[in-house]
Amino acid sequence: MSAFMLRKWEEADAKELAAVANNAQIAANLRNRFPHPYSRKDAEQYISSCLASGEQRQLARAIVVDGKARGGITIDVQSDVYEKSAELGYWLAESCWGRGIMTQAVRQICREAFARFEIVRIFAEPFSYNTASQRVLEKAGFTYEGTMRNGVFKNNTVYSYCMYSLLREEMQ
Repeated sequence: MSAFMLRKWEEADAKELAAVANNAQIAANLRNRFPHPYSRKDAEQYISSCLASGEQRQLARAIVVDGKARGGITIDVQSDVYEKSAELGYWLAESCWGRGIMTQAVRQICREAFARFEIVRIFAEPFSYNTASQRVLEKAGFTYEGTMRNGVFKNNTVYSYCMYSLLREEMQ
């Protein structure tokens, strides 16, 4: 596994963020709010929104490899009847794939989220064709709960997505 660290986003990360996030293969596996192409302005707006949101209900971290932001990972505490759950989202620069970074990053942010928030469950919803992301979650201790058939619309196509979860008592 390669060395990395999670830290809060900094305005100075915008240039590097725009460079590594501008990748169609990354955008294809994320929600539409992650644009492609990904511009410097997109990076600046994202970082500003993370900094402005604070950490009352969200943890947003840069994944730093070799001193540079190479990805992002976020935990968002839900509301209403879902207030004891939080959603996990993440992405990593293609140059860092296959190095074990994301599994460790997921474990690290989940530990922080369970320590900080009064939640009992963290969930993630990778698209069903994204087997690499599913494997990350499984290696990080998440449980596959099922497939939501035809549950998302991405790039003019309907896809299924998978539901994974990690309960507080399962945290390693």
